[in-house]
Amino acid sequence: MPTPIRVLLADDHTLVRRGVRLILDGEPDLTVVAEAGDGAEAVAKARETAVDLAVLDVAMPRMTGLQAARELSRRLPGLHILILTMYDNEEYFFEALRAGASGYVLKSVADRDLVEACRAAVRDEPFIYPGAERALVRSYLERLHRGDGLPERAITEREEEILKLVAEGHTSKEIGELLFISAKTVERHRANLLQKLGMRDRLELTRYAIRAGLIEA
Repeated sequence: MPTPIRVLLADDHTLVRRGVRLILDGEPDLTVVAEAGDGAEAVAKARETAVDLAVLDVAMPRMTGLQAARELSRRLPGLHILILTMYDNEEYFFEALRAGASGYVLKSVADRDLVEACRAAVRDEPFIYPGAERALVRSYLERLHRGDGLPERAITEREEEILKLVAEGHTSKEIGELLFISAKTVERHRANLLQKLGMRDRLELTRYAIRAGLIEA
């Protein structure tokens, strides 16, 4: 028997992790070797545990699945990444690809698609949930026809990290400790965010973070 694919599973809901683990551990070629409750923990677990594939939820505390995917792609370029999400959202899909993920699976059909998506990711093959291909290709072609190309990011990756933590209620000192930067640097990024987004205070930043899917309402 070939060695099973070693999976890191990250989701902030314990029941979801338990259900997904049952699906994956039920397959002879897949085994969950580590779990994480948020994106930052997922990055730490991936660095300390031998894993072949990271399955990441999008909306998690401290660091989203997309932020974790970018970090993992930088730190562990050989690691395969799969996004598992409740969001049937074209923008998240393209963001996942940019972040280094090779697949995007909806939680609503995880029992049907997840196992094959895991196998495809490890073979370096892209996986898009059935039904999405036509809509995605049509939307992409429409944008190209208008000369728009792929949607641009409104803020930088570092600004997005800080926005999420600000919206979660962390102080500048706490954010600095989490991201290994000074509180003064955090304040500078926050000021840039307010100016870029045309906002006045933390409340407006929090509302923006909710709309952007960085935190849950």
